[in-house]
Amino acid sequence: MTARDDILALGKRIGQSIIGQETMVERLLLGLLANGHLLVEGLPGLAKTRAIKSLAKNLNSELSRVQFTPDLLPADITGSEIYFSDGGKGEFKFQQGPIFANLILADEINRAPAKVQSALLEAMEERQVTVGGKSYPLPDLFMVMATQNPIEQEGTYPLPEAQLDRFLMHVEVGYPDETSEAAIMRLNRDEENAAHSGHPPVATERLDPQAVFQARKEIGSVTVSSPVEKYIVALVFATRYPDRYDKELAKLLQVGASPRGVIGLDKVARSRAWLNGRDYVTPDDVKAVVNDVLRHRLILSYEAHASNTRADDVVDRITELVAVS
Repeated sequence: MTARDDILALGKRIGQSIIGQETMVERLLLGLLANGHLLVEGLPGLAKTRAIKSLAKNLNSELSRVQFTPDLLPADITGSEIYFSDGGKGEFKFQQGPIFANLILADEINRAPAKVQSALLEAMEERQVTVGGKSYPLPDLFMVMATQNPIEQEGTYPLPEAQLDRFLMHVEVGYPDETSEAAIMRLNRDEENAAHSGHPPVATERLDPQAVFQARKEIGSVTVSSPVEKYIVALVFATRYPDRYDKELAKLLQVGASPRGVIGLDKVARSRAWLNGRDYVTPDDVKAVVNDVLRHRLILSYEAHASNTRADDVVDRITELVAVS
C-alpha cells in the first residue's frame, strides 16, 4: 500500500466511529499531514474528544488528555524538576508532563488562565519544552488538538491572539443530520452491548507513524503554480487591506491575518491536494480550507460585532471579491 492508501484507510476507520462529522475527520487528517495544530470549537457531545481518541486508537501513537481548569498550573502540562534522594545523595530530575506525547487533547482550553495557556506556546511552535534552563525535545509526531465550548463563556479566559495564531486551523463542529443521528444511536447501542457481552474487544490495526512521515515527504513535492500562489497571497492581503476591494468590508476588519495565514493556506491546500490524489494545488483546494485557516486570525471591528457579523462572513466575502489571477 502507498502512504496515501494508508492515510485514506486511517480516515475510513476513524469515520466508522465518528458518524456525521466527515469535515472534522478530514480536518483532523489534514492537520496531521500538514504537521499543525487544531482548535476545535463546538457544543458538548459532538464527538470532539472521541475524534482524537479514535485517531490515537488507529495510529500507533501515545495520547495525553489534559482537562483545562482554572486551578491548572503550567507544570501540570510541561512537567517539573523533582528532588530524588538515593544513598544519601540528592539530585533534581525532570519528570515529564503530559505534553510529552504524540497527540495532545487540550480539553476546554479556554477554562485555564493565560499563564497556563502560554505553557503550550513553546511546545506548539518550537516543538520543545524548557524547564530549569534546559530544553527537552518533543516527539517527531506531535499534534495538539484543543477544544472549546462556544456558549459557556462564564469563567473562561479567551485565548490571546498570539496563541490563536499558532493553531493551523480553527475547526467549527455542528450538529449531525437526522440520518447520522440515528446511526450514532445504533453505534452507541452496539458498543454498549459489546461491552456487556464480556468478549474482549477486537484488536484494531494501528498505522505505523512512518506512513505519516512518508506522506509529509510526498506532500512536500506537491506543486503550487504561480497563479495559485498569487491567489493565496491575495486572500491574506485582502484581510489586511480590505479597502482595496470593498469599502464596506473595510469597516468590518480591524486586524488581518499574519504571514502564518499564507503559510497555513499553502500547507493545508497542498495536503488536501495530495489526499485527493493530485500532485498540484487548485484554487478549489484553497477555497475549501480558507475559512478554517483564516477565521481565527482575524480581529473584527466593533461595527462587525455590533452587526453580528462573524469571521466566516468576512472570509466568504473576501473569497467572492478576490479573483484567481
